[in-house]
Amino acid sequence: MGPTAVESCFEVACWFLDRAQDDGEYLQPQKLHRLMFLAQGYFGVLQSGAKLMPATFIATEDGPIEPTIFRAFARGRPAVELKPVDELPRHILDSIWRQFGAHSTDHLTKLIKRHPPYADAFSVEPGSEIVFEAMVDFYGTQGLTRKQTPMVASDAPAAGKVLRPKVMRNATGKPVTAHRWTPKRVE
Repeated sequence: MGPTAVESCFEVACWFLDRAQDDGEYLQPQKLHRLMFLAQGYFGVLQSGAKLMPATFIATEDGPIEPTIFRAFARGRPAVELKPVDELPRHILDSIWRQFGAHSTDHLTKLIKRHPPYADAFSVEPGSEIVFEAMVDFYGTQGLTRKQTPMVASDAPAAGKVLRPKVMRNATGKPVTAHRWTPKRVE
């Protein structure tokens, strides 16, 4: 597996905390873990199996958690040196926040607990690792295999619906629609 998009899971956790604060919200620790879990899975789908962060999620009775973040943030936000998040991961994190950030912690927990990557890991034994490849497979097939698991498939939006288009602005700052230009084919 190649390098991750960000150097540590602290960049992602702090990005979500800062984004919540910018929106005037308090981000509960459990909700932070759910958002990080979804970000890891959808990033893997959108980037052909690449990891967003070097993180391992485990299936606890309360839902998926990242143990390093769980311990490090136990007494509040730790003082760690953060590197800026590049544009692509930041765009995907922003999309995850816009899609799932308004939901309550309970809603996100119930949602994720129904998803096979979490359910399979938890059924092996509570505290088992949630396999990253299973996350990518599940979130990548949403919208494609609705016949197999209709209830679960409708819970997890397709990756294309999670990723928001970039907003481009003209010289006056007005939002505009931009389309990729490709030359016409001459035959």
